[in-house]
Amino acid sequence: MSHAISFRTATAADVPALVALIESAYRGEVSRAGWTTEADLLDGQRTDEREVSAVVRGPRSRVRIAEQHGSLVACVRIDDAGDAGYIGMFAVQPTMQAGGIGRQMLSEAERVIREELRLPRARMTVIMQRESLIAWYGRRGYQVTGKREPFPYHDPRAGTPRRADLVFEVLEKQL
Repeated sequence: MSHAISFRTATAADVPALVALIESAYRGEVSRAGWTTEADLLDGQRTDEREVSAVVRGPRSRVRIAEQHGSLVACVRIDDAGDAGYIGMFAVQPTMQAGGIGRQMLSEAERVIREELRLPRARMTVIMQRESLIAWYGRRGYQVTGKREPFPYHDPRAGTPRRADLVFEVLEKQL
């Protein structure tokens, strides 16, 4: 098992490292070192400094960071969506995936939603075609709600789709 992970809320100084982590977990060849890559579905960027800065500074959002030996190893965006805590930008260093860090980061996000935001459920969206990832969340108590959201094909910040049928599944978990 890995050494101790510590958690903290990101600051503006963390933004460049967060963008690099998120990009490495989702896009390009480096992402293929992990199992959560979207490289077969999307090219281009996953996020940028403007978007991550807005989340870090937002009055109803934050990014929680997991560090090990002083290095950034994982992150998750948490938004207060009113009736639920929204989880997004969930990323683990590709070479450290499948080692339990993701489970710890997800548990921390759920703790923040339950204890700090005092919300009854967690919600997220996952690209429907990412069946293994949806199954991973399912093993952690998340259920497919039957609701779907369109993929933002018009927004280049969401990446360049490699197929025309991408759609988000909405998953929820009662906390």
